[in-house]
Amino acid sequence: MLGTIRAFWNDQRGVAMILVAIMLPVIIGFALLVIDMSRANSLHNDLQKGADAFALAAAAELDGKSDAITRSNNALATLVFNTYRFADQAAGDPPGATTLAAAGVTWRYLSSLPVNDSDPITVANVTTDATDARFVEVTVTPVGFSAMFPASFVGGVNGFNIGSVSVAGFNSAVCDFTPMFICNPYEDPTAGITLEEAVASTDYRRRLIQLRKIGNGAALAGPGNFGFLDPPVGIGHGANGLAETIATSVPKGCYASGTADTKTGQNAGPVEDAFNVRFSIDPGGNKFNTAEYGPARNVRKGAIKTGKGNNCPKLTDLDFTKPGTMGMPRDQTFPYMSGRMGDGNWDLTGYWNTNFGTSPTATKPAGWAVTKPTRYEVYREELRQNIQATPSTGGEIGTPPNSCLPQITTVDRRILYVSIVDCNRLEDEGYDLNGNSTDIPVRAFGSFFLTEPVRSSASTSASVMVELVDITGAGGRGSLQDFVRDEPQLYR
Repeated sequence: MLGTIRAFWNDQRGVAMILVAIMLPVIIGFALLVIDMSRANSLHNDLQKGADAFALAAAAELDGKSDAITRSNNALATLVFNTYRFADQAAGDPPGATTLAAAGVTWRYLSSLPVNDSDPITVANVTTDATDARFVEVTVTPVGFSAMFPASFVGGVNGFNIGSVSVAGFNSAVCDFTPMFICNPYEDPTAGITLEEAVASTDYRRRLIQLRKIGNGAALAGPGNFGFLDPPVGIGHGANGLAETIATSVPKGCYASGTADTKTGQNAGPVEDAFNVRFSIDPGGNKFNTAEYGPARNVRKGAIKTGKGNNCPKLTDLDFTKPGTMGMPRDQTFPYMSGRMGDGNWDLTGYWNTNFGTSPTATKPAGWAVTKPTRYEVYREELRQNIQATPSTGGEIGTPPNSCLPQITTVDRRILYVSIVDCNRLEDEGYDLNGNSTDIPVRAFGSFFLTEPVRSSASTSASVMVELVDITGAGGRGSLQDFVRDEPQLYR
């Protein structure tokens, strides 16, 4: 008997079973913790992705317009639908999935972010002004998480809440456009319309606008004044460098759409030449003499070259008074913007008859008898019918002379793409607007049709005559989408 007891005592077979039995609760507990951590991490990822999606959808509407917050709220309510898993299931949901809808989030709009990412967002960053909202903070309502690990056995709780916060903002850049800004002409109270209303109606778009350049360091305020933006990095900042960026058909660099920095100085001569090369007018001095500075496909301007010689005409070589020539006519009256915005009533019949009245192939669209077109629409119709080479009754043709640079066909050289600034409003808000300002908020980017060459005189030095074509954003007609790069992005 004693030997049997001694043998049993020394027998170590099956000891692993004892150790496993002792450690089994610990092993199961760790396994449950690992599973819970995985489930919690998966739930948090789902909620964070949902918060990010809500924030990006909302931020994409924050373009600085007066209805930006309304559109952003609508996006939150209708554009995003998420589900998350490994949480308490709601009635009617698929097994293992719970809907995360806009009702499950809260948000607030921000005009700025703290300098450091570690700093909390405070009420000083919050705004309710749609034109000032640049960011949105989305908070997902914490979701209950039921743990598998029985934490109550060790004095803990078997469930907790998981939530997420996301901050997104709206960035937009405009590329391939003229480094030029215009003080919003429709801020003038006599205009009686907003920028968006002007874009929406042919009656308003055909109003001719006289843009007047500001002086060296002069105030920007005044609807219809224009100036220049600081050229992109790598471009000369003198008059010649600025003129090159205006004259080229291959613009260099992109500009942030939110704000702009202005370029001081008059730069009159080189800049005027930069506009006029679009009309196949030689600036002289061997300037702008490479292919990228070529003219538009249609350069009809109501002028005939004087004198002999087969050279590309300079501005002084052109006779704008010869009978039988007519460029795009100006409006008959200019009752708005202190005489610098026309009423839209221009001599379409005289223009068409002078330039195409004897052509058997030119056909004036019937719709023009019902609604008078804009000058830009007439210009595009000439290109569509390919009648720009038709001689006027005085002998002018619209195609560039062979002695000038070859015409540019890849872009429309008669269009200026510029930033539009609410100068009056910004001055009322305390902005120091002058010819050398930084971080000026931009209302929108717009396209304007250049109706005639820039012709300096004692009374109209550096005035540029244009017609509004389109603007970026919700109030636009959609023709500028290729120039705008809207990029909502996550910040936190």
